[in-house]
Amino acid sequence: MRRSSLPEQSGVQLYPATSYADSMNCDDSSHLTIHPPILYAGTPVVLVGSVNPDGSPSVAPISSAWWLGWNCVLGFGSRSQTPQNIQRTGQCTINLPSVREVSFVDRLARLTASDPVPPHKQAMGYTFCADKFAASGLTPQPSELVAAPLVRECPLQMEAELAAAHSLTPAAGNLVALELRILRVHAHPEILRDSDPDRIDPDRWRPLIMSFCSFSDQVHPSRLAEIPEAMYRPQRVRDMMEQPA
Repeated sequence: MRRSSLPEQSGVQLYPATSYADSMNCDDSSHLTIHPPILYAGTPVVLVGSVNPDGSPSVAPISSAWWLGWNCVLGFGSRSQTPQNIQRTGQCTINLPSVREVSFVDRLARLTASDPVPPHKQAMGYTFCADKFAASGLTPQPSELVAAPLVRECPLQMEAELAAAHSLTPAAGNLVALELRILRVHAHPEILRDSDPDRIDPDRWRPLIMSFCSFSDQVHPSRLAEIPEAMYRPQRVRDMMEQPA
């Protein structure tokens, strides 16, 4: 096995400079064609704060989130209550938990603010919950620039306004990508670098990551992982599976 040519760094684990294929003695024909129901390889868990039509605060966990500069894109099922709240009010908060908050996040799994519960969510065991803050044990915190609540327990919080809504093609299903403009960022002092108070130290933060419906590194059992993954497989992929190889 080849060794890394990188210099030793105190306190940093350096992996050998060899690929997964090299270490497993894989040849060019070793990869298999598969049809995973989902492709969530590993993304940070986000708790989205919004305001329901009756004015009550709402919080929803998602893991379809990515950033470019001070802009964020969140992906939702378009029939869910949270994207409807954001498109109605034009505002939300984006709260990122650490691994410490995993039990709060897991309590939100399979709860929905949609009443009645959509049939596809009923099939997955979701139930209606009018107050997901209370159900999870999380605390709504007033924002400074938007009406949507922050989540007090999350060490990293962002206030945002809706810039655009992008509906995915019909073949993708009832999905929407919301483009958000970040207005303000709040961070707990414990997760900041000593040398630069405007920078996050990821080792101090330890963001909560979800990979294929399970929490990364198995930091906590996942109620979401109890749902058979096959229920998420899009019709387009099912059709692919029926085609001859």
